[in-house]
Amino acid sequence: MSSQSPPAPAIRIDNLVKRYAPAKGAKGSVTEGKLALGGVSFDVPEGSIFGLLGPNGAGKSTLINILAGLVNKTSGTAEIWGFDIDRQRRNASRSIGIVPQEIVFDPFFTPHEVLENQAGFYGIPAALRRSEELLEAVRLADKRNAYARTLSGGMKRRLLVAKAMVHSPPILVLDEPTAGVDVDLRRQLWELVSELNREGVTVVLTTHYLEEAEELCDRIAIINHGQLIANKPTRELVDMAREKIVAVTAAADLAAAPAHEAFVRVAWDGARGVEVTYDKDRLSAGQVLAILQDQGLGIEDVTTREADLEDVFVQLTAAGAPG
Repeated sequence: MSSQSPPAPAIRIDNLVKRYAPAKGAKGSVTEGKLALGGVSFDVPEGSIFGLLGPNGAGKSTLINILAGLVNKTSGTAEIWGFDIDRQRRNASRSIGIVPQEIVFDPFFTPHEVLENQAGFYGIPAALRRSEELLEAVRLADKRNAYARTLSGGMKRRLLVAKAMVHSPPILVLDEPTAGVDVDLRRQLWELVSELNREGVTVVLTTHYLEEAEELCDRIAIINHGQLIANKPTRELVDMAREKIVAVTAAADLAAAPAHEAFVRVAWDGARGVEVTYDKDRLSAGQVLAILQDQGLGIEDVTTREADLEDVFVQLTAAGAPG
C-alpha cells in the first residue's frame, strides 16, 4: 500500500450526479432517464472505516461503480487518493481495490493463479507480486493450488479481498461483502478487514447488516433516493435517535394495554408483557414507570433499550421516502 498520504481526504465526492439515458417504450414513447444520484457530496477520511448505507436502489452501487470506472457519471467530480477519476484515471484506479457483491472466478484457476493474473493486469513485475503473502493474510495458503470452484462461499469472499489488494491500494471498497455468509465467516472477514485498516488501509463498506456498520465504522453516510441524508461519526448518528424503550413484565395479566398521551407507542403481548416507546427528550425511564404504576400496573421486571443504528436508519429513510 502507498506510504504517502493523499493531499486530500482518501475519497472526495463533490456534487456527483448520475442520470441514466431515457428509455424507449414499446410504442415509441420515451421514459425519462432514472436519476440514480442527485448531487451527492461527502469525503471519506484517510485511515477510517467508512460506512455507506441506504435501502436497495438508493444509489450506493451506482456510486461505487463510478469510483471503479464501470459507470460514467453525468456531472460532478470524484477524487480517489487525490487523483481525479476523469483526468487521472490510471492513478485513481491504482489507488482503490473493489470487492464486488458478486462472486465471479474462473472455476479452473487456483487462488494463486487468480492473484497472479490480477497482478499481471496491473503490470506488477513477478518479483514484486504479493500472492503468497496475500493468501496467508486471508487464510487461504493451504488452498493455494485448489481449483476456485472447490472453495466454500466464505473462502471465495476472502479470495475476493486478496484479489482487490494485489496492487497494494491504500483504499479498499467492500460492496455487501457478507451477503449470504454465515456468522462465523462474517466474523473472520471482519477480523481481516479490521487488520487491514490497522495497517493503514482506508475501508469503505456497504452492508445491510446495520449492527456490523455500527460496530465497525468510524463514520457513516446514508443515501436514500440518490440523495445524501446523513453523514456523521457513528456515535453522533446513533445519538440522533430520540426514542427509547422500556420493557415491563407486569405482576399479573393485564386486561388492556396501558396508554398515555406522552407515550410514542405501546406494544402489549396480550398477557403481562408491555413495551413502551417514549421520546427521551420528553420523558425519562423513571417517569414512564411512574405513569404505569399510577395506572395500577404492578411491575415485576423492567429492562430498557437504547436506540441503535437501525432505529436511526429507519427514521431517516422513512422521512425521506416519497409520499
